[in-house]
Amino acid sequence: MTLKNKKNACRVLAVLFTALALSAFTGCSKNAGSKKTGKSIAVYIPGIMADSPIYAKLAAGAEAAVESFNATAKEGEKAEIKIVEGGTNQAEWPGHLTTLCAEGKYDVIISSNPSLPELCEPLTKQFPNQKFILLDAMKEGNSSIVTARYAQDESAFMTGYVAGLMTKTNKIGLITAQEYPVMNEIILPGYEKGAKAANDKVEVDFRIVGNWYDAKKGAELADAMSASGVDVILPICGGACQGVIASAKEHGTKLCFFDSNSYSAAPGQVISCVETLQEKLTERLTLEFLNGKTVWGSFNEYGMKDGLVKFNDTDPLYIESVPEEIRNKIAKQLEKWN
Repeated sequence: MTLKNKKNACRVLAVLFTALALSAFTGCSKNAGSKKTGKSIAVYIPGIMADSPIYAKLAAGAEAAVESFNATAKEGEKAEIKIVEGGTNQAEWPGHLTTLCAEGKYDVIISSNPSLPELCEPLTKQFPNQKFILLDAMKEGNSSIVTARYAQDESAFMTGYVAGLMTKTNKIGLITAQEYPVMNEIILPGYEKGAKAANDKVEVDFRIVGNWYDAKKGAELADAMSASGVDVILPICGGACQGVIASAKEHGTKLCFFDSNSYSAAPGQVISCVETLQEKLTERLTLEFLNGKTVWGSFNEYGMKDGLVKFNDTDPLYIESVPEEIRNKIAKQLEKWN
């Protein structure tokens, strides 16, 4: 092969490599293929929507905002949106985000995970025009990023309070996917504080899956907890929750949940669901962006008083699963947050 042919072959390989990189993860877009006119949004799901209601709500909220905006936008100013599922391998997330930025097509990338600010901040230097809206996260002072999170101290305290009232062994558990600042500094201490407010004899068993998807490991940890006498578990571990649920059904363990209404996941055993209204907040922040009202570099926290975090005490399965005497105590505690 001549030197010229070798150079041409290298160029072809480079083009093919770039094309493969840009198509390395799946996505779907509305108005895809059309000439870009108005603002363009990418919603990056750091996981799989089918396994995580919180991420499905993220996508739904952004889509609702785009639909609402486009209903009154002039032709040529309508927004476009693309939903990208990144999968559960966290090692791949930085590459996915870099690819989205490198495409240069998206005015903003919207996502949700406590680890995202750390991944996105270096990209704001590499791609100065790229903007990010990150939920369930905290970062202030970067003019390319806006963050928002829910009052996890409220959610953790209420969840622990219910667990403390319902335990019969004085042993409750928390299974997390990973350790991270919000978990270590807010959720775990808040869960324990709430439990002890209800029952000062309670002990908290804290265990770590190591990732957000290993249902087998989740089941093993829940089995071990049950064997040690734990009778109420709070799982915050993504897809690994399925293993925790399976174990709870086998052992009769009670369950508490963050983020969504999951009473139907194990009827009669789920005793607490604190919902974060991710769809509503995502829609609000997306509309602010589309209308040019985003305050870049800002951080805001939303709780029960804002109507974006709520303890679901109206679901029939909650009423069936939790005795009236305990529901009355929970109701009195909720009054302090509202």
